[in-house]
Amino acid sequence: MNAIVVGLVGIVVLMLGVGFYVSRKVKGDSVNYIVAGRGLVLPLAAATLMAQSLDSNATLGNTDLVASTGFWAGAALPIGLATCLFLTGLFFAKPMNRMDLVTLPDFYRRKYGRVVEVLSSGVMLLAYAFLLAGNLVAGGYLFQTFLGFDYTIGVVAIAAIIFSYTVAGGLFSVAYTDVVQAGIALIGSLALIVYVATHYGITVPSGAGPTAFGQLTNPAQGAYINWASIVALGLGDIVAVDFMERVFAADDPETAQKACFIGSAGTLIIGIPFSVVALSMPSILSSLGVQSGSEAMLYTLLQSGVPTWLAVLVLGGIVAASFSTGDGAILGTSAVLARNVVGIRVDENAPADEHEAADADDDLVETDADKLLTTTRLMAVPVTVLGVFFALQVAQTGMLLLLAFDIMLAALLVPFVFGLFKPDFATRQAALGAILTGSITRLVLFALVPTTYAIPNTLFYIQNPWFTPAFDGLPTFIAPAVALVTYVASPR
Repeated sequence: MNAIVVGLVGIVVLMLGVGFYVSRKVKGDSVNYIVAGRGLVLPLAAATLMAQSLDSNATLGNTDLVASTGFWAGAALPIGLATCLFLTGLFFAKPMNRMDLVTLPDFYRRKYGRVVEVLSSGVMLLAYAFLLAGNLVAGGYLFQTFLGFDYTIGVVAIAAIIFSYTVAGGLFSVAYTDVVQAGIALIGSLALIVYVATHYGITVPSGAGPTAFGQLTNPAQGAYINWASIVALGLGDIVAVDFMERVFAADDPETAQKACFIGSAGTLIIGIPFSVVALSMPSILSSLGVQSGSEAMLYTLLQSGVPTWLAVLVLGGIVAASFSTGDGAILGTSAVLARNVVGIRVDENAPADEHEAADADDDLVETDADKLLTTTRLMAVPVTVLGVFFALQVAQTGMLLLLAFDIMLAALLVPFVFGLFKPDFATRQAALGAILTGSITRLVLFALVPTTYAIPNTLFYIQNPWFTPAFDGLPTFIAPAVALVTYVASPR
């Protein structure tokens, strides 16, 4: 255990060192801070997209779901994320990179106006609070299990670490640390499946493996939930603040597209081995005579069933996954708050020494530095606090990830696609109607259905006789359908 502690501390220190070292590249410029000066070359762009998609939900949450429910329940997470990156590369990366945007709500402002910009920003802020929380949950449990911290202290500690280097270096720090994080996660994932296969063998419980397609066809085996997971991530993540921020930061449209395709492949290469290993974990732990109890089954395996060096690698990958998505969530949403809600803008195409704040009736700060940069850093504080709050209220990983992109899918995908590809059909009234009806439908169904992705709804459930756990998964499809009908039917 002491060796594991030393290894984890070493990985955290390495990432902090890299993050603070490259923070010098910001040079007081908000465009450098938010989109890395639009200069990410292919290796950096691909690594940061891959690391951003592979969060602790897609690793730790993945294994818990597979071990308890079946292969498709957990594998749906990396499959959905990989699908999103593939579709983004195929259809969206090039045109979005050409638009020279700073944040994703900038797109909604250009297409639909200021009111839609603020409304879409609000949806993104809520969704990303859940996303950040899911990663803090995994980190809190890891710190509790292996470093001896109380869960609450663990959540606060990992939030403070991520906050510190993100605020210092913005997307430059995030991108360079993502290279380290993606490398650790890749090595740890592949090493784990090779070790388990050679020392224990891969055991596939009956009805739980990749060929058990009842998990995708039979609602009684979780088909609604499994497909909802894939769809929420595969489509809802297209309008993700952090993914699009990296698309904007690529040095040209071709780089943005290639980075998405590489990130998609890397997400599967890292994520699927966790799903395969999870199938064997119950039999491995049984053969070792240990039980996981209330802690994550993967943590029990790493404590009792693998050598220390491998435990350090895999745990380092999970920590890295938490960091890589957590920093993107903090950076993306704080930029949205400063630029799109508060309304502080800069002319992002002007030379850095000519950047000026504009379009804001009231500046929050008076400083010689770029006001957008300063305000974005300030906004990181409430964003992080909100993520910590949700992490302490709902100590779940996979469910929080899926709920985040469920909300994005319900509210924002329809106006995004129409605004990009059918601009003549895009109106402010249609966008407002789609965002409001989609998000309200999803939140109402969340409150009325007793479970969300098979997890009891302890956050906000209104007891009723109409909706049962059998309805779980269907809200993912109903809410965006309502948004689509509203958008198309809006008067023009």
